[in-house]
Amino acid sequence: MTAFVAVVCGLLGLAVGSFLNVVIHRVPRRESVIRPRSKCPSCGTPIAERDNIPVVSWVRLRGRCRSCGQAISVRYPLIELATAGLFVAVGLRFGASWALPAYLVFAALLLAISAIDLERYIVPNRLVAVGLALGVPLLGLASAIEGEWRPMVTALVGGAAAFAALLVLNLISPRGMGMGDVKLASVLGLHLGWLGGRYVALGLFLGFVLGAVGGILLIVVRVRTRKDHVPFAPFLAGGALVAVLFGAPILRAYLGT
Repeated sequence: MTAFVAVVCGLLGLAVGSFLNVVIHRVPRRESVIRPRSKCPSCGTPIAERDNIPVVSWVRLRGRCRSCGQAISVRYPLIELATAGLFVAVGLRFGASWALPAYLVFAALLLAISAIDLERYIVPNRLVAVGLALGVPLLGLASAIEGEWRPMVTALVGGAAAFAALLVLNLISPRGMGMGDVKLASVLGLHLGWLGGRYVALGLFLGFVLGAVGGILLIVVRVRTRKDHVPFAPFLAGGALVAVLFGAPILRAYLGT
């Protein structure tokens, strides 16, 4: 059953990844993600249905627009493949659990937010709001169906605690911690808290470790200097996803239980 769920999640991830490409392109521009239909960024020709199949269409067209022949960024199939991979991992982690939909949405949002922050150095409020607006009811529904409300309580506490912790850091060092990251922390804490209070601490800790290591590597390879801004949301997202997917064995190894 878990393998079947993972396969279904992977196929769903390809379709969701195609939609995330629209989100990544339009949300920072404050455009609708529903209308108009997708079009070539170079010539403006609407993308035909046959050319809108995740990954397959990009490969078949050799990464070029059918109408004008301009190159189409490799980012598009990479986002689709990344979403599919994340969905498979989440499917294997949760199986047929009622919590599965919440964490699929969580993974998709983190991928979109990370891509936007890397490109635009912003964490869109719209996506943070979606994370809370969908996360609370989906996790609440899972708790209700499973008849266990303690995870939902720790989720709400975790969201508030993560927000408060990063807010303090923002007040101490506004240049080192943006308010977008602070708001994102509430979504991270919510989903990590549903798994347990220790997951919140683990996810944030891993996020800061990844941020420190990643920042040093960027400076070493001279992609950034010490004075440049480094997007932090992708590292927070990475730490949260590692905690969700592998938090149980990490905590067992650390705590010796």
